[in-house]
Amino acid sequence: MNSFRLTVLVLLLSVTNFIFSQQDLNSQFTVVIDPGHGGKDPGAVSNGYYEKIIALSTSLKLGKLLQDNGVNVVYTRKKDVFVNLLERANIANRSEAQLFLSIHCNAHSSQAYGAETFVLGLHANQRNFEVAKKENSVIFFEEDYVNQYNGFDPNNPESVIGLTLMQEEYLDQSIIAASYIQNGFVNSLNRKNRNVKQAGFIVLKYTYMPSVLIELGFLTNKIEGAYLNSVRGQNEMADAIATAVISYKNDFFQNLSTSNFSNDTIEPIISYRIQIAASARLLELKPYNFKGLESVDVVKDGNLYRYLYGKHSTLEDAKRSLNEAKKSGYQSSFIVKFENNRVMSLN
Repeated sequence: MNSFRLTVLVLLLSVTNFIFSQQDLNSQFTVVIDPGHGGKDPGAVSNGYYEKIIALSTSLKLGKLLQDNGVNVVYTRKKDVFVNLLERANIANRSEAQLFLSIHCNAHSSQAYGAETFVLGLHANQRNFEVAKKENSVIFFEEDYVNQYNGFDPNNPESVIGLTLMQEEYLDQSIIAASYIQNGFVNSLNRKNRNVKQAGFIVLKYTYMPSVLIELGFLTNKIEGAYLNSVRGQNEMADAIATAVISYKNDFFQNLSTSNFSNDTIEPIISYRIQIAASARLLELKPYNFKGLESVDVVKDGNLYRYLYGKHSTLEDAKRSLNEAKKSGYQSSFIVKFENNRVMSLN
């Protein structure tokens, strides 16, 4: 993976525990695609191009590519209708997806150009705040938005601080997913690299999964706007995102391999363990990193660390540990069966 620059505020640097608990790996990998804006909310409008139309068209192309590669796709909208931000997040959460992608187009008073990806965080600079303010302003199209979003004001940077806290658990994986996509834009399409950034987006706050907001490019730039409005441009952008998502899926959501297990993780003839988390970061095996759970071990699988809770000789005992893990907050944890250090099944 190519390196990328990302300014992270001190508040987020203190986060040590990205833990992403996977669902049953025998089930389909699910991606929620969220075409920005829609209906009475046009989004950015410039040079005769409408963000809501380009975002929807590109999203549908992206979804088709992912479905053709065995990914389960859920849309927040499939036609030109208005869906409020909270309902978009609710759709994602009900789907129990592994990834949420919100698709948008950018705008600026200059002839700025290039693609960029965002994860939820505090604004590192005024430009990031302006992008978030533009996307968050959709709430003004909603009735009773003051109460629904607890007084949130898109125009006030202070309102955004509270947005970051609920997504801390998924920050690492969101950054990883965003970097796959950003690198795809740069390496496959030679797009100007505007990097992976952090800003406070309402639609990302309420999603309980790794989440990325994608700005495909600037409609205010005549050349880039025409590209994004074209069939070719939309096909290429969708293909770059799909390729990145599939690579991300294969790297983080395939069955456990056995070739990289160290000697100190050799299992009895048959044992059952609970996978509670997977991360690109190696965490200290302390209970405070695992919501109070003790007896957590780690195995390295490629570039991924997988965290396993308990070790049992019977499936019944493993089911009790599975219930304990879920009560501790790992709702998507699952049982892994080992036989002679080989994964036999995932339940």
